[in-house]
Amino acid sequence: MTSPQTPGITSGRLSQEQLAQNFEDLHAPYDGHEAAVAADRCYFCHDAPCVTACPTDIDIPLFIRQISTGMSEAAARTIFEQNILGGMCARVCPTETLCEEVCVRETAEGKPVEIGRLQRYATDSLMARQGHPFARAEATGKRVAVVGAGPAGLACAHRLAMKGHEVVIYEAKPKPGGLNEYGIATYKTVDDFAAREVEWLLGIGGITIEYQRSLGAEVTLDGLRENFDAVFLGIGLGGVNLLEIDGGELAGVADAVSFISALRQAEDKAAVPVGRNVVVIGGGMTAVDAAVQAKLLGAQTVTLAYRRSQAEMPASRFEQDLAASKGVHLLCDVMPVAMHGDDAVSEIELEYTEVVDGRVTGTGATLRLPADQVFRAIGQTLAPADGLDQERRKIKVSDTGRTSMDGVWAGGDCTPGEDLTVVAVAEGRDAAEDIHAALTGAAG
Repeated sequence: MTSPQTPGITSGRLSQEQLAQNFEDLHAPYDGHEAAVAADRCYFCHDAPCVTACPTDIDIPLFIRQISTGMSEAAARTIFEQNILGGMCARVCPTETLCEEVCVRETAEGKPVEIGRLQRYATDSLMARQGHPFARAEATGKRVAVVGAGPAGLACAHRLAMKGHEVVIYEAKPKPGGLNEYGIATYKTVDDFAAREVEWLLGIGGITIEYQRSLGAEVTLDGLRENFDAVFLGIGLGGVNLLEIDGGELAGVADAVSFISALRQAEDKAAVPVGRNVVVIGGGMTAVDAAVQAKLLGAQTVTLAYRRSQAEMPASRFEQDLAASKGVHLLCDVMPVAMHGDDAVSEIELEYTEVVDGRVTGTGATLRLPADQVFRAIGQTLAPADGLDQERRKIKVSDTGRTSMDGVWAGGDCTPGEDLTVVAVAEGRDAAEDIHAALTGAAG
């Protein structure tokens, strides 16, 4: 077995026992007593600020009251009526900057009601039993194509199926789930939860998925419009921003999403190679996930380099503290200017930055760090979507997800807005409601 001190990029740095411990569930689930105690802290506010802060508008006081009275499955139904991926969102949603940040307990005491963990308790309770909580309406005879089996596409498909429409999902990858399956840290979704959640969701009926069918290759937008009554695009962001600097093409330089995906899909985590000295470029959730996982795999040093101040990092303070607690060094106000090495990267050169008139500029002062592996986490880009108007380099949509093309809706990361699972779910759900209204003649 190799070790954290072994040079280069290699696998097997830690034992199976160490890896199992490192990749345990980030937040252990509540048992019944713990959930009851946590629920009792809720004030059950009228006009609750937590509901306003939830992108899917879950009635949070209601589901917590249902938990407190021993009706966990009723609580789950309250959640699922608004957010059919409530189980995943309970695990990965940044509740610390959404519902829990505005909780009255947080503002008064500095300790919010743990809404995310209570949501997980409720949704897990219902998903553990047989059957699906919702039934399909009478068949409408309408068929809708959904491109992408990520959070937006799945939420859209489920709501349409509930309304009685037939849905066909075209998914480019061999598994459903989108970023829930391929792009979220392993320690946040243990026990193959993303796949189990999709299987549970499909229990509504009326949804079929065709895999390895990508837009622009195996399927075309014109073809879908011709063969279906409506089309929803939940295609995410297929491209990855590159580092256009000297040495950016050296071996050992890769994108963070691919690294996270490789670990998520690995049957044996010890087989996933990682560097001894790892540097992650970026300051968002993907950057933190990649940095923490590199450390958990046994990298000796992991540095997260961000071009602005720590206070300006897109990742929440909870995520920042998590990274630091795992041994990740947060290095802010620096930007990469060059990679050095022969055939493979061995050092990264960073320039200190300052903000002038709102723009990040280099100061001229630099430093070098040893780096045999560098991950880019500087954003993703939309794959070409011909014929659709764009806004901020994404697909332009109305409030209900309508694109510039008749009969085509879109939602999720491919459209403007926050790139969060919970936001994608809300956009897919709302687009489905508008599609249903349009197909049944109720739309204006």
